[in-house]
Amino acid sequence: MHMRLTLFLLLATLIPAMAQSADDSETLRALFDKEWNFRIREYPSLASDNGLEGYGGKLSHVSEQDQRRRYLFWKQIQAEHEEISCQNLEREECINYRMFGRQIHQFLADYETRAYLITFNSDWGFYLSWGRWGDSTDINTLEDYRDYLSRLNALPQVMDEYIELMREGLRIGMTQPFVILAGRDVPIRKQLVDSPERSPFFKPFLNFNKSISDRDQQQLTEQARTAVINGVVPAYQRLLNFFLDEYFPGARKELAASALPDGQRFYQEQIYRYATVDMTADEIHKLGLSEVARIRTEMEAIIKSVNFEGSLADFIHFLRTDPQFYATTPHQLLAEASWIAKKVDGRLPKMFKKLPRQPYGVAPVPEAIAPFYTAGRYVGAPNSAHRGGYYWVNTYALDSRPLYTLPALTLHEAVPGHHLQNALASEQSDQPPFRRNNYISAYGEGWALYAEKLGIEMDIYETPYQNFGRLTYEMWRACRLVIDTGVHSKGWGREKAQEYLASNTALSIHEITTEVDRYISWPAQALSYKLGEYTIWQLRREAETSLAADFDLRDFHDFILSLGSVPLDILNDEVHRWITERIPAPSES
Repeated sequence: MHMRLTLFLLLATLIPAMAQSADDSETLRALFDKEWNFRIREYPSLASDNGLEGYGGKLSHVSEQDQRRRYLFWKQIQAEHEEISCQNLEREECINYRMFGRQIHQFLADYETRAYLITFNSDWGFYLSWGRWGDSTDINTLEDYRDYLSRLNALPQVMDEYIELMREGLRIGMTQPFVILAGRDVPIRKQLVDSPERSPFFKPFLNFNKSISDRDQQQLTEQARTAVINGVVPAYQRLLNFFLDEYFPGARKELAASALPDGQRFYQEQIYRYATVDMTADEIHKLGLSEVARIRTEMEAIIKSVNFEGSLADFIHFLRTDPQFYATTPHQLLAEASWIAKKVDGRLPKMFKKLPRQPYGVAPVPEAIAPFYTAGRYVGAPNSAHRGGYYWVNTYALDSRPLYTLPALTLHEAVPGHHLQNALASEQSDQPPFRRNNYISAYGEGWALYAEKLGIEMDIYETPYQNFGRLTYEMWRACRLVIDTGVHSKGWGREKAQEYLASNTALSIHEITTEVDRYISWPAQALSYKLGEYTIWQLRREAETSLAADFDLRDFHDFILSLGSVPLDILNDEVHRWITERIPAPSES
């Protein structure tokens, strides 16, 4: 009788809890669906990237009215989200819950800090992204061509909306600093063509798909001519006039994000977005100084090993000026990058059990943006696209693109860095789309920097100079912790930041200039690399120590990549759970 009573009481406790858990799970999934349906309506390119039909001809609107509408919707979503408890959810659902809450918080913070008024940085911007439509849009059917034309026709209105946002930014002091604006007009000027055939927007109409009839080709071509010459080109002319007449003269003179309206909160929110750590700017600055000192010691050991007579500064000068370390043609640089990439490809199974289906290629950074662009970049492609991802290599100013850093760059941007991580994440079909389409910079950039050092275990670095190049890249990321916080919270000027980076790395002077401008114009994003990599190495060492002979590096890598893209707090929690589950049970004596 006693056992029956106990069982009854247990069931009386468990059944309501199980019912509550099921209710919360169902409510959460419904909330995800409601928000995602809203998101893809607001951002049609997101829908197209996910293979959804009916969105290819639409363009996101960005007016103040649009920003306010989104904010009010997400405010309600946040309230509904907070009514659900993670305690009632299964492990994977709880991860989804935490990540969803973080995304909604960021959407709201962007509105509340008016971050949306700063529409571009020294690295990228909406008008640059649009300029790649001709190359990046998959156009095969008649409907695809019509959708593309619809976007061309929508561009002028959205351009004017962006201009109005930037004009409001000028009014309240929410702009990019003047010091980073030199040359930002160049890619805009390249769009001011006198014939549609010279416009990159017209590219899809130069070679039609064979399925398109001659009559349709003629009609589409005429419509495209009109859209480009009467719509797109004048829109870019208006943007150029606005930049030259209003934005450049009126841009703020201060560099620090903390000098913006509500700047202290703005910078802390950017740290939360990109670094995903619970650290102050001072704490990050101190960690950066510590890492710089450690890496400098390793650099000096390499200098000694090659019997170089001179200081670190002398060695860096030698690397920057000796012709043996530089390609003489763009083809040579691209060929070397391709060779390294294929060498890494063949060694991936040593480090990973699961590899992605999507391939990648190697290509130069587009000419229009190359002069002020970084050394390399990974450009992904949706699984629905008829192309792979691309590892971009900057072939502009070859005397500033050292070959000794190319192995580290390739490991970072291609494999096992960004391409491997992004392509695997896109295959996580069991994850909700808001998570599968999310990129957490601290995770993604941290993983890519971790991949650079993984190249040692993969035997990718063949010379001491290439290993020094790796250390230069790691030092570069450690310096970012010091420079970003120095500029945005400690009053550093541009020259001080440049001098600090120049004295601690073997980066070319051109790269140093473009990189520092990037940190100035994109607060906190640069923090994500080193903080993410630092966290992954800490977790790996914990796993190696705890599991000892039972530690399998390939399993460790596959587990981290199976998470998709997660904030560092979730990564920390999940890896510790993974370790605990694998610790052998104590044997009975």
